[in-house]
Amino acid sequence: MGDVQSKVVLVTGGASGIGRLVALDLAQRGARVVVWDLNEGALRAMEAEASARNLVLTTMVCDVSDRNAVYHQADRIQATLGPVDVLVNNAGIVAGKSFLKTPDERILATMAVNVFSHFWTLKALLPSMIERNQGHIVTISSAAGIIGVTGLADYSAEKFAVFGLHEAIRMELRRQRSAVRTTVVCPFFIDTGMFAGVKTRFPFLLPILKSDYAARRIVQSILKNKKRLIMPRFVYAVYLLRLLPVGVFDAMADFFGVNRSMDNFTGRAPKVESGAASGATAASGGAEK
Repeated sequence: MGDVQSKVVLVTGGASGIGRLVALDLAQRGARVVVWDLNEGALRAMEAEASARNLVLTTMVCDVSDRNAVYHQADRIQATLGPVDVLVNNAGIVAGKSFLKTPDERILATMAVNVFSHFWTLKALLPSMIERNQGHIVTISSAAGIIGVTGLADYSAEKFAVFGLHEAIRMELRRQRSAVRTTVVCPFFIDTGMFAGVKTRFPFLLPILKSDYAARRIVQSILKNKKRLIMPRFVYAVYLLRLLPVGVFDAMADFFGVNRSMDNFTGRAPKVESGAASGATAASGGAEK
């Protein structure tokens, strides 16, 4: 993207967590930022903060799991601010339970918020980008979209899904020789509170990422048109380890503590913030890990 001055940027699930920090950073750089979230109180707080800092920021209540709501609010943006230049698909929730202890409703909610919302936002906004031959799609996936994690069956499944969707869209754009840019982000756990209680065995290799650092890296990746951002760099080792026999791969995952990282998970207090689905164990303007 290079310069976001006066560009219209939409951040889903942007009233808290990483989404909030990314939205404010881009607004500070002169972008006209639109934030979607379900938490009206958090949206009002963002408006007040943006006003105090003289930032151009618009908030909208939007249930991203509802395609009609997404299409309606997308039309509102384009009618009032113009075409969206940067879409940051960030909204996410997590249950944090083992597979058999995760209620059906929670699985459906996770898929609706964390996966299907990407389809609806892309359907709503990508055509204009392709027509104008410019724009930027940012997908917040996760390290859990690279390796399955005990206690994150539904979350890992959806992060693998959005990674795959992003790759397929990227390849379609490439085949069309489109100038629309794409960036996929795969972070390890971030200290926003969404994954409160998680542990890392070797913090010098796999640190719990600081939210300010993660947001700054994401914004820099957008500005530099970086196609893929994986944090920390050690997560890249997963690709090499997959060349090993499955038993060896699993043993290495155990050694690095991957399969025990969720043992003390607490997450945020139950509430709905980003996306939809009542009864969320943790909802966030982010999808860290």
